[in-house]
Amino acid sequence: MLPVSESNPMNQTFKQLTYIAFLSIAVCAPAQAQSPGGTLAKIRDTGEIRLGHRDVSVPFSYLDDNQKSVGFAMDLCARIVDAVKDELKLPALQTKLQPIQLSTQIPLIENGTIDIVCGPATNTLERQKVVAFSTTIFVSSIRAVVPKDAPIKTFEDLGGRPVSLTSGSTSIGLLSARAQAKNFQTKNILTPDHAASFLALTTGRSDAFVMDDILLASLIAGSPNPSDWRIIDDSLRTEPYGLIIRKDDPEFKALVDRTLATMMKSNEFQELYAKWFTRPIPPKNVNLNFPMTAPLKDAVANPNDKGV
Repeated sequence: MLPVSESNPMNQTFKQLTYIAFLSIAVCAPAQAQSPGGTLAKIRDTGEIRLGHRDVSVPFSYLDDNQKSVGFAMDLCARIVDAVKDELKLPALQTKLQPIQLSTQIPLIENGTIDIVCGPATNTLERQKVVAFSTTIFVSSIRAVVPKDAPIKTFEDLGGRPVSLTSGSTSIGLLSARAQAKNFQTKNILTPDHAASFLALTTGRSDAFVMDDILLASLIAGSPNPSDWRIIDDSLRTEPYGLIIRKDDPEFKALVDRTLATMMKSNEFQELYAKWFTRPIPPKNVNLNFPMTAPLKDAVANPNDKGV
């Protein structure tokens, strides 16, 4: 065995390798700590934040008469942008808007084209495998619209009655499951789209139209006589909506959730909700007349990002 000494070539080689390994650790450690792939780092490096927006998702994200993107989700995202500016100390941070569709919103988040989806998106366990969601901003329910004076309060009251359903919608299976569980039957009228389903109701061919409650509210608001219709309180299922962000990015998610929670606690969130859901909105100054539901009130009182 060779003695350990400064002059020993093998010992010199060992020391050199040790020094190189030490340098490698020193270089890599800061990079990991800074999370160079994180959204906040990306925003800081590019000097801009990219928001994905929808064109026709009233009242969450849509275009007004001037082709400007407006809506409830857009207002929430504007507050988040302000929070990012404060966090990064970048008052001149630029906001870039990117049109998206239901089919493109997740891929555009994953590939980095956009940083946050400012529109309605159901928080599902399946989607959580590839993206993350903010704290819940809305809770949709599968409910039914009926004539205002109809003696219908629950889905069980629809037994034996004709009911409008849009072909291919989840409402069909959900109503069938409830009917089987509660031992009643409905006379289903299937139509090709939501407009046709609502038309069947307004022309007396059906006694109810079962669909997502916010969609029903939009159809009612756009009808000739909105006061003639009523959405029942009973629900087949509730679905939480959240703002979509990249998965495995805890720093950005914490900022987004903290901003929303602060707004909820200060009542700013509730004021924005009233602005878009219970007051006239552009472009036709239609009032959706859709006050906060009990599930949404609970989500506001107890912020969470639970999916279904």
